Amino acid sequence: MKLRPMSAWGRQATAEQVSSAISGTERCLTLLVEGAALNVPEIDPGSYKVFRASVSRQALQLADRLPDDDKMALIRTILHEFESYGKDSESVLKERTGNWRTLTTFLFRDLLASLGIGVDSPEASTLGRQIPGLSSPADLRDWRSQAEEFLHPPDAAGVAQGLASLKTANRSTANDNAAGLRGGGSAVEQLKEILAHGGSGFVALFRLSCLEVINQRFGTGAVEDCLMAVSAFLTASLHSDDNIYHWSDSSLLAILQGRPSEQILAAELLRIASQNRDTSINVAGRTIMLRVPLAFQLTPISRLRAAEDLYRLSTLEASKW
Repeated sequence: MKLRPMSAWGRQATAEQVSSAISGTERCLTLLVEGAALNVPEIDPGSYKVFRASVSRQALQLADRLPDDDKMALIRTILHEFESYGKDSESVLKERTGNWRTLTTFLFRDLLASLGIGVDSPEASTLGRQIPGLSSPADLRDWRSQAEEFLHPPDAAGVAQGLASLKTANRSTANDNAAGLRGGGSAVEQLKEILAHGGSGFVALFRLSCLEVINQRFGTGAVEDCLMAVSAFLTASLHSDDNIYHWSDSSLLAILQGRPSEQILAAELLRIASQNRDTSINVAGRTIMLRVPLAFQLTPISRLRAAEDLYRLSTLEASKW
């Protein structure tokens, strides 16, 4: 029997172990690359599919007996694939986040308009401006809490109410409000008649912007006095065939016909609004100058598709004066 020298046997065993170790290392690199790619989140389906296919193809090449320089070049190429996909995903996420914020802002404004709530009121404006900056879960929880308190303000007992106070559109047709006028539901009925007969004209939404301050300082009685004074003033100042309605606790709405153009009507309303500052009312037992800032928004009836669009005046194309 021929025996192999111990020294030679040891050298051969070492070579086989090294070859096996090299082969195992290459297989390990392949699995490592494929596992890393598998854990990358799918942001955009199209780019993710291309990324996975490219990385898988290159990872299989690592199992070949490549020279070290070629292997390092291939690893750098794979790393570049990860970096490129990361940059593309970040860009997609930024665009997607911006689109969601824009959509959320639009839906929030549309919700306010459908409720007859002025988007330019202090609370609504603050909530709307905060939407683009919301990022963390804490920010979202805080914003939601503010929105719920605004849309469902608590009463004296702390129970949440159905809609925001001093802002909600009056959809009734009865004459049972502080302004002494019919509610916004009657305005919708009149507009239906005008649209059915192909009539024209304008809708003017008058906003009394300081009523919340008056309410906080003097109470709801003072707000009612202001509404009554302004409604009486507008009734006396506009044409006898114009119709004025109680739109919300901080606004009045008028349907005006018989004007030749929007510019002429705007000049007329600007003159009336400037005279409003000379009105005196009784607030909390004292006679004071009204000086309620009276702004108005004009919308031609021809731009309304349906009478119910009155509840969405803030989202319609209109002129503010």
